[in-house]
Amino acid sequence: MQAKKALADVAAVNVTRFKLLETLKSTGLPVETGSGGLTKFNRTRLELDKTHYFDAVCIGQSTPEKVIVKGLKPLIIKTCGHGNRQMCVTNKFGFPKSHKTNIKFHFGFRTGDIVKAVVPSGKNAGTHTGRVSTRKTGQFDISTGTKKLQIINHKYCKLLHKQDGYLYSLSTVVH
Repeated sequence: MQAKKALADVAAVNVTRFKLLETLKSTGLPVETGSGGLTKFNRTRLELDKTHYFDAVCIGQSTPEKVIVKGLKPLIIKTCGHGNRQMCVTNKFGFPKSHKTNIKFHFGFRTGDIVKAVVPSGKNAGTHTGRVSTRKTGQFDISTGTKKLQIINHKYCKLLHKQDGYLYSLSTVVH
């Protein structure tokens, strides 16, 4: 019974794949497909590591003869969620606790937003860009990736990107 279900899933993916290919070709733009074997052959021939970004370069017949990776900094995107989705908090006996409002926004910011803070004076003086951890007091923490700055006033922060459930970082290619 499970074997039939798996085959049904494969059939659905194949139908969708061929319909997508047909639709893309109808645009008149050049469209190319490739196989996993061809991708691996191209990646091995070019002596590239097995990563998503190198696989994207090596798909199909139009793979270049040489790939220049010096100075390449791919954008790495990782899912991180939107926070706690628990509907009810229970006490040690398993009974629901009194409902606490979960306010996620403070002074127009939400924990996880990417901000730029221009701090004029004090021990954190300077310009800092990173993820913010908000507090209802208005004193935020900012994680820049290399360090964590504490007690930054919300007045110094400017929103660059709203928290959307993903972490973004630039990677350096090691080849």
